[in-house]
Amino acid sequence: MERSLESLARDVGGRVSGDGSVLISGLAGIEVANKGDITFVRNEKYTPLLKKTKASAAIVAEEIPDTEIPLLIASNPLLAMAKILAFFTQGSSVRGGSSDQAWISPSAKVSKDAAISPFVSIGDEAQIGSRVTIYSGSSIGPQAVIGDDTVIYPNVTIYRRCVLGRRVIVHAGAVIGADGFGFVKDGETNVRIPQVGIVEIEDDVEIGANCCIDRATFGKTLIKKGVKIDNLVQVAHNVQVGEHSIIVAQVGISGSTTVGKNVTLAGQVGLVDHIQIGDNVMVGAQSGITKDVPANQIVLGSPHLPHRQFLRVASVWSKLPELKKELDFLLKRVEALEKGSQKK
Repeated sequence: MERSLESLARDVGGRVSGDGSVLISGLAGIEVANKGDITFVRNEKYTPLLKKTKASAAIVAEEIPDTEIPLLIASNPLLAMAKILAFFTQGSSVRGGSSDQAWISPSAKVSKDAAISPFVSIGDEAQIGSRVTIYSGSSIGPQAVIGDDTVIYPNVTIYRRCVLGRRVIVHAGAVIGADGFGFVKDGETNVRIPQVGIVEIEDDVEIGANCCIDRATFGKTLIKKGVKIDNLVQVAHNVQVGEHSIIVAQVGISGSTTVGKNVTLAGQVGLVDHIQIGDNVMVGAQSGITKDVPANQIVLGSPHLPHRQFLRVASVWSKLPELKKELDFLLKRVEALEKGSQKK
């Protein structure tokens, strides 16, 4: 697969300096690129390497004098790189069609151009859209719906009636639609509350390896379009995650919590149940969120504090032993003065 540099520039909203007809067949790092590759420079300190690279072209933020290879100039070289890399790597590595070693219910509807690998199980009345790829060992439950161009990597389990939109990516080992963790006490006995809802995942969502997204007690657990979820994340029953939010590894979101649009939850953040996180909130790593967070806030710590307040508190932590010594000394002085005053 080859593309001219000029056509790539049009696709990413950039412009060409030099020969736009040069053919590009791949993308590689500046030190390992070869003829036919396009490379990229996102930091000025790597600019001198352009004189040594074997790449046929480079993505840069601005024109660079005395550069022999053609340049694709883009306002955001990293974004342009991501789009071009996607072009050269897009498409399923599995040919369309269903393996004879897959089990597909006679009542399931599977598009002819879907790629179903060996040892996949597809339940009754499930619907598998066009150009879907399902890798070995995955289980698609009864009445589940998988939208067009979605990729399900090995050993994924999608429970009954769950719905995935278009262009969703689910990485290996993820479980979508397991029962929410709902119990009620009967004396000392824990009585299960049946979980009769579903999980719905909208278009262009990516779910990392070994994530768990639980079905709702009633209604649905909802992951809205464009959300990106890292590995090892737990999303509990009836949670809603707003458009284009980012959830980093080992985050845990408790039941019935609502996360707004464009929210970032850094690694190991924990959210209690039944709270609301506003749009554009950023939560620092290992924070514990115990109450609502208004929109457009940056918070850190456990329990969480506004960013600036957290930094002031953090600056005092390392001084606490010395401050305690000083306080103890002052208390002894006060006690001594009081005793002296009483003697008089």
